[in-house]
Amino acid sequence: MSEQISDLIHEAVNLDDESDSELLHSKIAVQDEADIALLLESLPLEQRLSAWHALPRHKQLDVLVEMRGDPRETLLAATPDEELEALFTDVDAESLLELSDSLHSRLLDLALAAMDKKQRQLYEGANQYPEEQIGHWRNSENLILPLSAKVSDAKRFLRREVPDYADCIYLVNRAGQYSEAVKLFKIYSTPEHTHLADIAEDDITIVKATDDCNSAALNVQRSGYTSLPLVDENFQFLGRVDIGAACELLNESYERQLMASAGMDEDEDLFSSVQKSAKNRALWLGINLITAFLASWFIGLFEATLQQVVALAVLMPVVASMGGIAGSQTLTLIIRGLALKQVNAANLKALLIKELKVGGLNGIIWAIVIASVASYWFGSAMLGLVIGSAILVNICVAALAGVGVPVLLDKLKLDPALSGSVILTTVTDIVGFVAFLGLGALFLL
Repeated sequence: MSEQISDLIHEAVNLDDESDSELLHSKIAVQDEADIALLLESLPLEQRLSAWHALPRHKQLDVLVEMRGDPRETLLAATPDEELEALFTDVDAESLLELSDSLHSRLLDLALAAMDKKQRQLYEGANQYPEEQIGHWRNSENLILPLSAKVSDAKRFLRREVPDYADCIYLVNRAGQYSEAVKLFKIYSTPEHTHLADIAEDDITIVKATDDCNSAALNVQRSGYTSLPLVDENFQFLGRVDIGAACELLNESYERQLMASAGMDEDEDLFSSVQKSAKNRALWLGINLITAFLASWFIGLFEATLQQVVALAVLMPVVASMGGIAGSQTLTLIIRGLALKQVNAANLKALLIKELKVGGLNGIIWAIVIASVASYWFGSAMLGLVIGSAILVNICVAALAGVGVPVLLDKLKLDPALSGSVILTTVTDIVGFVAFLGLGALFLL
């Protein structure tokens, strides 16, 4: 967040006078739409609505497009129906795709009815694909010429406005199927009588509309082009996937994983109501409570041991913490690998062996350190041996679970980022406590 936006948030929250309000709203109105969206999301509800209603009408739609789902819906709910109807009578297909999840059916139908035929067809075409497929997010502003076109045709064609992130002209055959791509810079240095097909690129990647969004976005990022051609199953040219959309999709994916690791939705409003926030988080707290009771039950099996050797109770958090941290490091690495399609059946065994070796090495090092500290602290070499052995076992199991849990969840079509950390923590807590208390009962009683 820029320092200017941070200052505007401070001004909005601490606003006292109505005349100051007009000055603040004028400062907000001249900001970029993305910055305004971020600012509105950062304001408590009262100040957010005040700033929203003061925004110029021509900026409101673009600001809504830039916002997350939950805060956007608070603004839509607080805007009178007649204002919304006026706002959505001039929306393009791309913007409506972004907003459709937040709109009730009547407003969506109104927006579609107000569109011209071309925009409606673009919307309906993109909506044939679910949000998880890249065809849903295609860019329909393209430079297209027939396969028979020459450089002279391209030069005349390029006198019109060139879309953002466009570095190629795409050539299609008479049936509308994609054939070739020609980089723009080659056109200006090639004789005009040359056929464009003769200077076409050989290595450009073609994206299928049914491809996963993240995979397609990564292909664009790595391609060296600012956009890649998009085709359907019949090789009909549908549009392109540009680098701007690719970066946005990947950023949203990483944010989704980050929020999911805490059991939260990436669209959650920073200032959503207490009831809604509590409801959204209650399920995850309940799941954590169940796993905590499960770990406590295993501890209860060693109640007699704990009563006789109090030092074990003092040192239990060390065992759980070391296993949890070691496991979360492996878990994070594997979840990233799964998201980037780097982890599969071919390299899983080698990856598991590598992580077990890392866990074993770290386990030995920290087992020695912790055993030495515990022996000195409680004056018992046997206690040091017990906790050192438990640490070694738990870190190795943590490495095994850190690889196995996300891979298993991925095979079951469950999001590893959402539930992986809870399962991993439960495994390392139970294994750590059982190993530590079991060894303590065996050697210290």
